[in-house]
Amino acid sequence: MKTERSEKLYEEAVKYIPGGVNSPVRAYGNVNMSPRFIQGATGAYVFDADGNRYVDYICSWGPMILGHNNQEILKAVVRACDSGLSFGAATEIEVEMAKFICERVPAIEMIRMVNSGTEAVMSAVRAARGFTGRNKIIKFMGCYHGHSDCLLVKAGSGVMTAGIPDSAGVPKGCTEDTLSAVYNDLDSVEELLDKNKDEVAAVIVEPVAANMGVVPPKEGFLQGLRRLCDKHKALLIFDEVITGFRLGFTGASGKYQVTPDLITYGKIIGAGMPVGAYGGRKEIMQMVSPCGPVYQAGTLSGNPVAMAAGLTQLKYLYENPKLYEDLTAKGHRLYGGMKELVHRYQMPYTVNYVDSLGCMFCTPEAVTNYALAKTSDTKAFAEYFAWMLNHGFHLASSQFEAMFLSEAHTDAMIDDTLTAVEDYLKEQRKK
Repeated sequence: MKTERSEKLYEEAVKYIPGGVNSPVRAYGNVNMSPRFIQGATGAYVFDADGNRYVDYICSWGPMILGHNNQEILKAVVRACDSGLSFGAATEIEVEMAKFICERVPAIEMIRMVNSGTEAVMSAVRAARGFTGRNKIIKFMGCYHGHSDCLLVKAGSGVMTAGIPDSAGVPKGCTEDTLSAVYNDLDSVEELLDKNKDEVAAVIVEPVAANMGVVPPKEGFLQGLRRLCDKHKALLIFDEVITGFRLGFTGASGKYQVTPDLITYGKIIGAGMPVGAYGGRKEIMQMVSPCGPVYQAGTLSGNPVAMAAGLTQLKYLYENPKLYEDLTAKGHRLYGGMKELVHRYQMPYTVNYVDSLGCMFCTPEAVTNYALAKTSDTKAFAEYFAWMLNHGFHLASSQFEAMFLSEAHTDAMIDDTLTAVEDYLKEQRKK
């Protein structure tokens, strides 16, 4: 497989861009390679600068649920561009988008458009603090909620201690009100709530953790969070930047039948354009300016081109509910097939998945939280990643990221993927 063009682009990129990439998840340093530079995409395929074709299991980290370069979305974007790229003013289509979501997602009574998942979460946390008059936030080790200061808390910090910044440039004061609990452990949450009585504004969680690999919630975990938040008069925030409109149209809140107070969105809501949103109970959202005292603004929020792309995709998803059944079946075919292969060849790996999200951990441990995810052998993952990439399959270069399926992935593609996985496992058994 030729990679000369990507390698030359990387050599040039590192001169002008930190690490040669505009987001760390695009770097290949942890797998001892230079990144592939993508030149184009269609359906379930991406093509790099050297002309290599890959079956893509990143899907732009989730938003391409209909596949790359969907023609109806592309047409909607072109039509929107014909009227102008940005106005910094109210538009009809952002009203249509808000109405469409509020009328179809039971947990959303009002919604505010923003420009990214990070901005959505940052704003939801601020709204929660403004509504409750409290300052402290409980998050979970291994759950990623964007790079705003108050949520960049070191995952390895003590369960019962206040947060320590996980990034240079974040003063300790920015995270001293951020408390870390153990995902899937209600006792750790209850202890924090008891020790910080009447001080916790919100508990924020990825309902399906998808930033430490894929870790599903244990039965009763999300329901238990709802109960604890009600008991302690704290708000429950679901970060559905990844799961929103992916695990069914109503996302994880619908799948698990738990109604949070606020939900944050990104990824699919923009169909590949930069966009995010946060919404929930009307009385909370009415705290947001200009209606209330919680300030949040954005020149490009509700951008008409992004709204055109996102609304076209959401309408398609809503009108084609069988798509979700098909994605679940594809997930079982791919991830269930990987799980069976790992068992057949008796390899020390674990496969977790929920519907179209999945991950293979290079550890024999059952992964239910961040500490167990960290038992993964990252060197073994690097070998697996390189094998799959060199055989034409585009995966995330980190052990702790998810795989994503789309409508464009076919059974034949999935079967070819499983053949590559099996060949890799056979090679490993020989060692």
